[in-house]
Amino acid sequence: MRACVTFGLIWISLSFPSFLQAQFTAEELSQRVALERYLLKAKITGHKRIGEGVTKPRLLQLELDGKILKGCWKNPTGSDRGYREDWEYEIAAYNLDKYLKVNMVPPTVERRFRGRSGSLQLWIPDLTSELKIRKGGLSVPEEYRDHLDKMLCLARAFDSLIGNIDRTQQNQNYTPDWRLILIDHSRAFRYKQFYIEQLLYGKNGMRKGLLFDRLPRIFVDRVRTLDEPLLRKIAGPYLNGDEIRGVLKRKILLLQEIDELIAERGESAVLY
Repeated sequence: MRACVTFGLIWISLSFPSFLQAQFTAEELSQRVALERYLLKAKITGHKRIGEGVTKPRLLQLELDGKILKGCWKNPTGSDRGYREDWEYEIAAYNLDKYLKVNMVPPTVERRFRGRSGSLQLWIPDLTSELKIRKGGLSVPEEYRDHLDKMLCLARAFDSLIGNIDRTQQNQNYTPDWRLILIDHSRAFRYKQFYIEQLLYGKNGMRKGLLFDRLPRIFVDRVRTLDEPLLRKIAGPYLNGDEIRGVLKRKILLLQEIDELIAERGESAVLY
């Protein structure tokens, strides 16, 4: 699915700093509250269907205080082709992204449109999907490779924790300067037995060969703090008890693998 966010020259015109770097600076992070407020308060001045995506999202044109941005709104609830879909997971994923300092999920809020509640996420044009990169035979420039490898490890650890089964080559996106943007979390937070006994990624993961063996220390430290009361505070009304307990089951598996890696390689080789 196309990216549900906004990026690039529009930020310059609005006097916002460049925002979506895969580890935000203090200046960039300081804009996040303002952007959330914008998404919540801006007037909807236009809308159209977005051509891609099974969740039938809409691209909304927004305006507040003379500033114009766009957002992706969607409200799937229920099952699609055997998969549970829920717009509330988009917001829960963003809130967890913030707490865990992953900082790859664009600002996302709850917003009503045409009388229905849904998720509204900032829209970023000019992204290139993993699928297009592979089809086009593109390669990551050497100067970006180490940073991007670390970000891919972090994305896999995050997806493993939240049980996001829908990370595809179409919703893993890159900016022109090779920064990683993660969208589409409406199929996250699985809690059936199959998804709490094994992680999606890692040495024993369902998707073989895709590891998370280099991770930010702050991410791991914050994963260790997660418990049910904290997750209820972070996710608010967007996750039920089963979904929260599913995260906590996967937390145990994730930390077990990270601690094993540290024991084998040494902490400095795993955490940075």
